[in-house]
Amino acid sequence: MSTVATTQLEPEVLKSRIARFREVQAEIVRQVRRVIVGQEDVLEQVMIALFVGGHCLITGLPGTAKTLLVRTMAQTLGLVFKRIQFTPDLMPSDITGTDIIEEDPTTGHRTWTFVKGPIFANVLLADEINRTPPKTQSALLEAMQELACTVRGNNYKLPSPFFVLATQNPIELEGTYPLPEAQLDRFLFNTVLDYLTADQELQVVDLTTTTHVAQADPVTHAQEILEFQQLVRMVPISESVARFAIELVRATRSSDETAPDFVRKYVNYGASVRAAQFLVLSAKCRALLRGRYHVTYEDIRALFTPVLRHRVLLNFHAESDRLKQDDILRKLLEWKGVPKD
Repeated sequence: MSTVATTQLEPEVLKSRIARFREVQAEIVRQVRRVIVGQEDVLEQVMIALFVGGHCLITGLPGTAKTLLVRTMAQTLGLVFKRIQFTPDLMPSDITGTDIIEEDPTTGHRTWTFVKGPIFANVLLADEINRTPPKTQSALLEAMQELACTVRGNNYKLPSPFFVLATQNPIELEGTYPLPEAQLDRFLFNTVLDYLTADQELQVVDLTTTTHVAQADPVTHAQEILEFQQLVRMVPISESVARFAIELVRATRSSDETAPDFVRKYVNYGASVRAAQFLVLSAKCRALLRGRYHVTYEDIRALFTPVLRHRVLLNFHAESDRLKQDDILRKLLEWKGVPKD
């Protein structure tokens, strides 16, 4: 059995759309490479999030080009880009917008007028999202799930497509507020930016210390991205591969009978059903990005950690043994192995 989307396209239309997808993918990479050096896995995960229609949490040390990566991606996609610098005094209305009273100078009649906030964009960069209290962080919850926001009882639809790309610094904990689990669960990926190699750092220095200013050019547009999102959902996945993804997700729950002993020992709460949905969707996109028309076990395994690392809550035993989520997920992949067809 294989699961496919109900949307049907004529073979020639489908073939041309796949060809265009490949063309856009290659050009996005080429344009981003004019500005960003290295970080191949990060770039692939951000592209998957965009083509799936998900949101991405980018975790990295200061100076690892988190903001530059998001801004460059928005430029290549030809989308409306807005940035919010999250601070302790930021209010929900600073994100969603607010109603103001306007007076007609001729009649003196007063009316409520809604002034849109920066959330009304295609790509929203939530910079240092963990620097603002949960009350303000939660202003993004409805937008991320429903693609809408409610202000004073009025519901406003957001532009489509809509992506939240949030950044956070993993080492500065003073004056920060951990993201609520409900909000973390709405991010498709928790992508980690690491240090570059010595040769890559040399490339960065060569690229950024001259009079030349690198810029990325737009290669697509909003409507085409929406078509690509439908295309990704049409990629077939066999029942055995889908079951493999579900079994991996269920194994993260210490209450599940299939969970290994180390999960029962170290994990408080495992991943939700949303994790399985996101894992399959992102695997479909990875397959298409790599020129395949079906999902493999390797697609699932490759994306398991970035999809799950922010959805698994460890207990004090893991903390005392200095284990992180990545360690548990790595052990799970080793424990599960690769099924033989």
